[in-house]
Amino acid sequence: MSDGVEQFMEVRPRLFGIAYRMLGSATEAEDILQEVWLRWQAYDRGTVESPAAFLATATTRLAINAATSARARHETYIGPWLPEPVDTSADPALGAERGEALEFAVLLLLEKLSPVERAAYVLREAFDYPYSTIAEIVQLKEPAVRQLVSRARKHLVAERRAPVASKQQRELLAAFLEAAQAGDFETLEKLFAEDVVSYSDGGGLALAARIPVIGRTRVAKFVAAFASHFWVGVSLRWTEANGQPSVVLSRDGVDFTVVTASASDEGIDQLLWMMNPEKLGSVSAR
Repeated sequence: MSDGVEQFMEVRPRLFGIAYRMLGSATEAEDILQEVWLRWQAYDRGTVESPAAFLATATTRLAINAATSARARHETYIGPWLPEPVDTSADPALGAERGEALEFAVLLLLEKLSPVERAAYVLREAFDYPYSTIAEIVQLKEPAVRQLVSRARKHLVAERRAPVASKQQRELLAAFLEAAQAGDFETLEKLFAEDVVSYSDGGGLALAARIPVIGRTRVAKFVAAFASHFWVGVSLRWTEANGQPSVVLSRDGVDFTVVTASASDEGIDQLLWMMNPEKLGSVSAR
């Protein structure tokens, strides 16, 4: 049994990385790993040539099934659904091999792919699996897998602007927070790309905008409008969520929001407000 534990724990960070990128949920990824562990315990491990390959295959196939049902749940979700933030400063192993397919903007775009297409992209781009191995995992022929990955790449390139460096992203987020707290409409407008979108995920459990707010002027007005009450008594703590500079907002010692901004050379193009208390566990103060 000790060998089984050691083999599982050795690849656990990678398994979590696969499941999280597939589902955008740390909670659901942990559920997947628990199921994989139970299967690994019950399996005749002496017949397994490569434990790492066996465990990655089991994780990916379970994640594909889970992603299929998750898509249906997201369609009935109250308000915009956002990926659950993961504190990558506290868990660097999540992005240690490759940071690909971890940023919020990419995870949101991956939501538009089929679960199998998403799996093929994640295994190739985030973990550099050979196409032949991916084909075995997702049970397709290698040419089909190559086509899936190529199509996914084109989809992401077409819909996503090139992001700015992390340092510039942090500077833009800091400038945004300063202007937001002051209700400075003009400065907010200058920070935004013309087609900026603000997403607020309250999941029906927290007061949050239930539709995305779109456009430079509308988002600036939206943020300035709640400045007089939203920021009262709020403390800000910088963190790293999904490899991106982010800020945790707390009031009376309770974390209630994580704010992240995705930006390109045109300015901030996405504002993400994670307000669902059920999704704040990874980034809440320990």
